[in-house]
Amino acid sequence: MSVAHDPHYGPWTIEQVLALEEDRGQRRELIGEALLMSPAPGAKHQRASSRLWQLLDSAVQQSGASAEVLEAVNVILPDGLFIPDIAVVEASAAAEDPIAFDSDAVLLVVEIVSPSSSGRRTDRLLKPPYYAEAGIEHLWRLELEPVPALIVSELSGGRYVERVVAEAGRETAVEAPFPLKVDPSRLVSPRRKRPDLP
Repeated sequence: MSVAHDPHYGPWTIEQVLALEEDRGQRRELIGEALLMSPAPGAKHQRASSRLWQLLDSAVQQSGASAEVLEAVNVILPDGLFIPDIAVVEASAAAEDPIAFDSDAVLLVVEIVSPSSSGRRTDRLLKPPYYAEAGIEHLWRLELEPVPALIVSELSGGRYVERVVAEAGRETAVEAPFPLKVDPSRLVSPRRKRPDLP
């Protein structure tokens, strides 16, 4: 069965991208007027995202901050539209159930680095300046390869400065924007069957 559609090759606007039908098989992001599409992430990425979401959600609740932790939401930037793996947003903005969040409502973005070479360039080099231009104060980058590491950066003088690097096998304290302790290796390790269960 084929589906008729009107192909659009660009340039793209934020409104056009947000009007596209939802597709769980890929992410659609916008840089300037160029559409970036990436496949759905793999199991290791999903596992890390879920576990880091849990850690952040618990830290937000314990801090009493008026914020909500969300996975894979649209964030509108001055010159684009990104979908960070995790975003911590102001609770008042989340309560409105928007299809996209303005960057001024975003406290923290987390990017989990894609294993492809183009994905690594996008997550490490391309996205940070756009987040910085938008004034998002905190950016975390979770590297999965060659060993898990969490790079915690904070906006300073218009660019991100690394404050903490959490390495695999060692529990590291992160103080801002919410205090928590993290061992990146625990974010990616597959669950083992408990020996006391049949």
